[in-house]
Amino acid sequence: MTLLQCTLPGIKKLRSGKVREVFDLGDRVLFVTTDRVSAFDSVFPNGIPGKGKILNQLSAFWFQHFQNIPHHLITTNVEKYPEELAPFATTLEGRSMIVKKTQPLPVECVVRGYLAGNGWKEYQEHGTLAGIPLPKGLRNAEALPEPMFTPSTKAEEGHDEPITWDQCCELISKERAEQVRSMSLQLYTEGARYARERGIIIADTKFEFGILDGTVILIDECLTPDSSRFWPIDEYEVGKNPPSFDKQFLRDYLEASGWNKLPPAPELPLEIIAKTAQKYQEAFERLTGKK
Repeated sequence: MTLLQCTLPGIKKLRSGKVREVFDLGDRVLFVTTDRVSAFDSVFPNGIPGKGKILNQLSAFWFQHFQNIPHHLITTNVEKYPEELAPFATTLEGRSMIVKKTQPLPVECVVRGYLAGNGWKEYQEHGTLAGIPLPKGLRNAEALPEPMFTPSTKAEEGHDEPITWDQCCELISKERAEQVRSMSLQLYTEGARYARERGIIIADTKFEFGILDGTVILIDECLTPDSSRFWPIDEYEVGKNPPSFDKQFLRDYLEASGWNKLPPAPELPLEIIAKTAQKYQEAFERLTGKK
């Protein structure tokens, strides 16, 4: 079954994102990860079967893996959910989590370890990444001299827009900016090392953070195929666009499909849906060692 929408009668919904439904549980929040898929700022009419469960369980895996970084996860065990959620246990099983309620910071914390996507385009045009000069002669998909923190805005609708370090400091204060930069680089470095041992290169990713009782903690999702660029090591070659375990496969299909990238998004062919689901599943299995 593919879950595209989620309503829980009697439970207040705070918002619907492109993929997640967020419900209010008082001092806590319930995340439900649907099977919706988005690309180029459009949500497609048909989802990817099982995608929500993979994203939810992979985020939970990483939250528990990073013991030294405070995060918002409380539990994914539906048997420990409040009594009012019991009637929805079948829907929530595997694709939901109860998290701490925080005040989200209004920035996307992007970390890039490789030159790819829009970063590669910028480098070709200006020799920079996020406005920062890079060495000459770098090639597509090449590892950067060191991972770079390249923040962006967090848009409710439309594109997130890159911002400078100074703009990031203005938005959330210099102290907070330094905290999230340090935490983001630590998460990326540790996560990339772990993934590489399991045959996956994490080329780039994004994190989100919130404030709880004055402390910065990791929120939202963590190192999933929706928030990251995953490449298989055994097919990686500098100078070429590597195949991917993430939405890049879907984006590549859409780029070649002739779609003008304006809503409404078109129906996706069954073959593309099946291959996308397979890539998400393989990433999950490689990283967690579980089916």
